[in-house]
Amino acid sequence: MISVDSQWNTLQNRIQCALKIIQHFYYPILAIVGIPLNLVTIMILSRGKCGLSKSVTHYLVAMAAADLLVIIVDLILRHISITFDDQFYFRRSIPICNIHAVLLYAVTDCSVYFTVTFTFDRFVAICCQKLKSKYCSEKTATVVLGTVTVLSCLKNIFWYFMFLPQYRLKGNTWFCEMSFDVQVSQIWGPIEFLHHILNPAVPFVLILFLNGFTVRHIIVSSSVRKRLRTHSSEDSSRDPEMESRRKSIILLFVISGNFIILWALLMFYFTWYRMSGLGYQSVSLHPLVLELGFMLQLFSCCTNTCIYAVTQTKFREELKSMLKYPFILTLKSIH
Repeated sequence: MISVDSQWNTLQNRIQCALKIIQHFYYPILAIVGIPLNLVTIMILSRGKCGLSKSVTHYLVAMAAADLLVIIVDLILRHISITFDDQFYFRRSIPICNIHAVLLYAVTDCSVYFTVTFTFDRFVAICCQKLKSKYCSEKTATVVLGTVTVLSCLKNIFWYFMFLPQYRLKGNTWFCEMSFDVQVSQIWGPIEFLHHILNPAVPFVLILFLNGFTVRHIIVSSSVRKRLRTHSSEDSSRDPEMESRRKSIILLFVISGNFIILWALLMFYFTWYRMSGLGYQSVSLHPLVLELGFMLQLFSCCTNTCIYAVTQTKFREELKSMLKYPFILTLKSIH
């Protein structure tokens, strides 16, 4: 139980105390809301009645599944365990933390890079018409998602050897005990640096880069199409092709924008932390920034359902039908 007493005498300590109190409510609510939201999203999208192409559906289902795993492996089994350390004290005697670390970072990589692959799929569909028929297919989506999953697992196997099996349930970044040899090793720093470069730095840059080219292509093609329709005899008031493209673009930009906004603070912290490690120590960041970054990053695992409901009419209709179904079933059983 957290209480505010005389030890919280500075503004910084009071903010830290307030953040811990918020986390005691925030993390459980996030888990309670996030698990059913992602399960419902997977069920609705898997039915294939949302008017989306099969390749897009594959990517969105994979993203929801990865987000669900992040909620379980990261939010529940790490952050909630750290926040409620007294209730999870028994985990100190369970020697599986290094296995947990491998799973945690693997599913986080999958969640992030599934967003990147979805962004690239939409980039090809919008900007590369010659490749669209070959790349934007159900088979390609399956191969790409499978490859990302395998590479994410292989990339994170090294955590098994970096950490000891014992948990260390403290409010800090690393939740596993680290061997002394690893702590003093010259190899550890570059490995950690490479890890943060590959996630989230590289995905961040790739998404911004792909969306930039997509926006440029849309502006150019839209102006050309508008001029062609103006000089033709067609009714220029309604363009089905542009309407379809507009819906696809909205979905793409909202999903990628959601990722960029909610991962930005964590990205900033790790970049600044690494710069200070290289000798640029003009201003140090408080660990509270890292805690806020984790809170926003985990929130990103619960937002996609709302995004689909807002941007996709057919998804919204399927969601309403699913919510109504238990009540309809109850009324039928009564009558």
